[in-house]
Amino acid sequence: MPLEIVTIPCLSDNYAFLAHDAASGETALIDAPEAGPVLAALADRGWTLSHVLLTHHHWDHIDALPQILASQPAKVIGAAADAHRLPDLDLAVAEGDSFVIGGDEVQVLDVSGHTVGHIAFYMPVSKTVFTADSLMALGCGRLFEGTPPQMWASLCKLAALPADTIVCSGHEYTEANGKFAQTIEADNADLQQRIRDIAAARQNGTPTVPSMLQLEKDTNPFLRAAEPAVKAALGMEDVADAEVFAEIRRRKDSF
Repeated sequence: MPLEIVTIPCLSDNYAFLAHDAASGETALIDAPEAGPVLAALADRGWTLSHVLLTHHHWDHIDALPQILASQPAKVIGAAADAHRLPDLDLAVAEGDSFVIGGDEVQVLDVSGHTVGHIAFYMPVSKTVFTADSLMALGCGRLFEGTPPQMWASLCKLAALPADTIVCSGHEYTEANGKFAQTIEADNADLQQRIRDIAAARQNGTPTVPSMLQLEKDTNPFLRAAEPAVKAALGMEDVADAEVFAEIRRRKDSF
């Protein structure tokens, strides 16, 4: 059975997630930006934390872990390559590793780019991938440590997942990302509709995360660097895909 996924708004614009298996009672937290909302979400549902999955070392994804573990002891899982910058890990994992939570196999993907050692967690039965600051709703993370070719390879890896995969990313940046996306592909009808949907959701205080992978492939400029229409719009028809991605990322950095 698929795990139940709960989106938890944290801090000013972060998201954490719970993945719960009703049969076993196992519950995983993906990233730990803020203790209060996470502990409240667990208490409201009567769930007990069994695992914490960490995507990368940035403070707004790990700083609440000690406070959460103080009342909800759990097995902490993170990247072996990033272990020196993460809280103490009970299980260090790398690309190709997997482990089981409830009725789902959790597959580890190296999605370095935003940071080196950033990982994503893909749950095929639940049709969900937790991408944090790699692939984001209508965007991708700024390249603080990795290179454009590295991030492009990571995004291609995520784009190759089934189109109906639910993308659980780490921040509520979607509205601003949409404004930038229009500068790349103003004639994209799917993008225009998504921007209208985002505006309505935010007006109602509704999160725009998670999103569907197919929607990202149709509208997210960072996933569309190989598209002829995008290359033509940038005057880069004969340029390699990774270089087109790098140009889009450069433009976003100064937007």
